[in-house]
Parts: sequence; structure tokens; C-alpha cells
Amino acid sequence: MLILSNAKIYTLDPKQPLAEAMAIHPVPGNGGRIVALGSVEDINAEFGGKARIEEMGGRTILPGLTDAHIHFQKFALNLSAVDADTATQAECLQGVADQAKGITPGAWIRGHGWRQHDWPEGFGNAAQLDAVAPNHPVYLTAASLHAGWANSAALKAAGIDRNTPDPTNGQIQRDAAGEPSGVLFEEAMALMIAVIPKASHQDTMAAMRSAQESLWSMGLTGVHDFDRRASFEALQDLHSSGDLKLRVLKHLPVELLNEILALGLRSGFGDDMLRLGSIKVFADGALGPRTAAMLEPYEGEPENRGMLFVDAEELLDLAQRAARGGFGMTVHAIGDRANHEVLDAFEQLRIFEAVEGLPAYRHRIEHVQVLHPNDLGRLAALNVGASMQPLHATADMVAADKFWGGRARYGYAWKSQLEAGARLAFGSDAPVETPNPFAGLHAAVTRRRADGSPGEAGWYPSERLTFEEALMAYTGGPAYFAGMENRLGCLAAGYLADLIVLDRDPFETDADELAEMKATATMVGGEWVWRAD
Repeated sequence: MLILSNAKIYTLDPKQPLAEAMAIHPVPGNGGRIVALGSVEDINAEFGGKARIEEMGGRTILPGLTDAHIHFQKFALNLSAVDADTATQAECLQGVADQAKGITPGAWIRGHGWRQHDWPEGFGNAAQLDAVAPNHPVYLTAASLHAGWANSAALKAAGIDRNTPDPTNGQIQRDAAGEPSGVLFEEAMALMIAVIPKASHQDTMAAMRSAQESLWSMGLTGVHDFDRRASFEALQDLHSSGDLKLRVLKHLPVELLNEILALGLRSGFGDDMLRLGSIKVFADGALGPRTAAMLEPYEGEPENRGMLFVDAEELLDLAQRAARGGFGMTVHAIGDRANHEVLDAFEQLRIFEAVEGLPAYRHRIEHVQVLHPNDLGRLAALNVGASMQPLHATADMVAADKFWGGRARYGYAWKSQLEAGARLAFGSDAPVETPNPFAGLHAAVTRRRADGSPGEAGWYPSERLTFEEALMAYTGGPAYFAGMENRLGCLAAGYLADLIVLDRDPFETDADELAEMKATATMVGGEWVWRAD
């Protein structure tokens, strides 16, 4: 038995919101559970004679936080890539040049994070990358993961030239002469991905094993992963070897639906460390490259309404097949048209579930970045989850105002969703944004960037959340969508002992300081997996 004594424990359990001490029964394999919470006197009196006591010195304890939308494999591998999330285009190019100096000629240079809407020059081109890395193929993905920037050597390796047609649901950007510029959108990125040397299974495992520590240090004890087969294979081997000490809900790509159903897999298969979630579908693109599907054109682009990858009818067909096989759906939808189509599909799916005698699956929409006003209450009415990323709002606010105009009022509308009765689950979409949940909490509470912009009130301040509302979206919300709300998401007797110790009390901290908060220790299932010292 382990007792954490003399702490300020915010349980998020309405039956016992605060406690001073906690008794934990450790179990090998991160299965340790909470036995009791209460005052120091009561817990010591009941368990002190048979327990090891750790003095917490009055520090604050919260339930462990979960990132409800992360690309874990991409995040892990990108820790060693060029950081293209720079204030200027010149800084990004300098990062490529610096890496080119230290690697063998001909080796690929990878990077991630550029945001062309933050650069006065806008999109880069192949010639710029050629100039700083003439002896290497270079490929940098945008922060959105919906566009890529390649140099001439990379384009040649992928066989992309003026005669290459745009693939379905993709576009090769071209210059005035019709030559590929070096920028690829959506499915055109697959042409490049097909020729880039892939990390080996062992390299992927090593990167993900190491990346856990980065996430623990931020206060994360769980993630909902949206990467594909290679990620799942690495996670399974990490779990088998005992090296997976981060709770993972693994969503599966719709491209493998036939194989998934043929095997008889179902949502929830697995255990408390690694379990299956839902079937992931993309309904549209993203705001950054202006491929999110919109009901009306983008501001200043009368011919551009983005890209819709599946309409309501197509999505309903996929969802009905998945539901018969025991899976819910989690659908990427950013633009107001994409969200409208997805909600239309879910409306029919709920009828189908009832008629067929199926469970009401815990479907969710990923991102929900902008809705038509008529659709604001439909997620709640259909009991569809709003899986959102607070940092997207502060990162995208300038682009949203520029390209969506007045429609941005209904963008990133967390408070509207909560007040309508929808359930929120917050994440980062890392490596699109940092997975640091305290940066996300700051964005959710203030609607401001770390530098204070756009001002004290924040961007569309009516959508700000209280700290507790935002915290629930990193705890109880993800637990519910993982089907684990009876053992995760709060600190209560019988629940898994997943918790974090903080350097200060976030409930008594100025909102501006939330982004700077840090965990000092992280526990998963009764085992300390990380300590600052």
C-alpha cells in the first residue's frame, strides 16, 4: 500500500471534490488503483500501519490528463526532425541548411510545422529549398499535416513533374509555367510519402518509447492515437515488452475497414493500457491550405470552397458497416460544409442504430472547427462528441478571420458546444500543436496566444471556458470516449491511480500563467513513471 499524504488533491469527483491524502494499492503493469481518499488523519489511521507514506509537502495533485487527439508516431519521429514552426520563412530555411551540414549527401531531410499564413511571403517553393540543401531531397510538412513543401530532388524522387495529374482529393501546386512549385496539398502528399524512406519498426518503437517521457513531463498519462498501422504495431510491441506506460486508445483508419471487420475486432478490444477506439474518416481538408470544405467560398477566393472527401451518403454507408461490426465513428471535419454533412450522416446513423437494435455508439467529430449557426446544437442533440483542440483556435485565429470572415464567430466554439449539452474532449493534434495540455488549457480559458494577442478579452471571448470546464475536457471527456469513465477521469476509490503532481495550484493561478505550469511528477496506475528530479 502507498499513501500520498499532505497534498491538495482536486479529485474532480463531485462526491468528494477535495482530499488531503490518498491510499493506493499498487499492481504490476500500471494497474494500481485508488483505495481511499480523505484527510491525512483518517487515511493514516486506516492504512498507515501497513503502508509506505510519501510526504507531498502540500503540493497540488490532479487526475492524469489525456490528449484526446494526437498522432503519436508522427510526434515521436518529429522530435528529431527540422522544426519548421518558425516566425519567419528565413528561419525555417536556415534550419534546413543547418541540418544539411550535418548529414551525408543524398540523405533525406524531414521537417514539420510551417504555417504559410504566418509568413508575409506565404508559401515557399522548391527553389528556396534547393538553395539551402542542394545535395539532399527535402520534404517539410505543414503544421496542419494537410500540405507539404518539397525541393526539386524530392519532387524528382517522387516522379512529380508538369505531366503528373492531380490525384483524387489532392492538388499539386503549379507555377505560372505549369511546373510543380514544390507545394503539395492533401492526397498529393501521398506521392511523396510513398518514396520517403520509412523509419524501421525498431526505430519507431525507440522513438515512441522515448517520446513517452516528454508527454509524462507535460502531465499526460494517456492519449488517443490517430496514426496508422505502423503506430499500432509499435504500440503492441511496446505493450508486450512492458515498455508502454501511457494509456492509449487506438483509432483505426477507414481504409482498413474490410480487414478490421473480417477479423471480428470491436471498439473496446484490449485492456486498460492499449485498447481499440473507433474508425477514423476524413471528411475534408484543413484551414491552413484552405482545403476545409465550406458552404460558401473562402474570403477573396470566389471559386474555392475547399475539398469534401465524403458526403453524408458515403459516410452513412461506412458508418452503418462499422456499427454492424461493433465500431463507432470518429470523423475529421473542419469546414462548416463538412461538419454539416457529417451531422446529417450521424442523424441517419442514430435511426439505423435504433432500428437495428445496436448500441448508441460514442461517435465523435474531430476538430469541429467551424459550424453553420443552424448546426451549433446538433452535436448535443445527436449525442455526438466534440473532440477539439484549443491551441488550434489561437494558432489559426488570424487565418480564420482572413479566410472565413464573419463565419469565424462560430469557429472553435467550445462554450457554445458545452452550453448546448455536447461532451468535450480536448487534445493537441500533435505534432500540429504542442501536446502540452497546460498550453491548451491556457488557450481554452483565455482565447489568447502566449504573447497576449489579440488582447486582454481574447478572440471571441464568449467562447472562453472556466478552468474546471477545460480541465474536464482533458480528463472526464476522454475517459468517456474511451469507455473507461468508470475507472479514469477522476480520483476516486476503485479508479486507476493515474495522477500528476504540479508545481503550483492551477485553480489559484492567474490564467495568463497556465501555459507555464509544469508537472513535477507523473503516476500511471500507481507507479511513478516520471519525476522532475
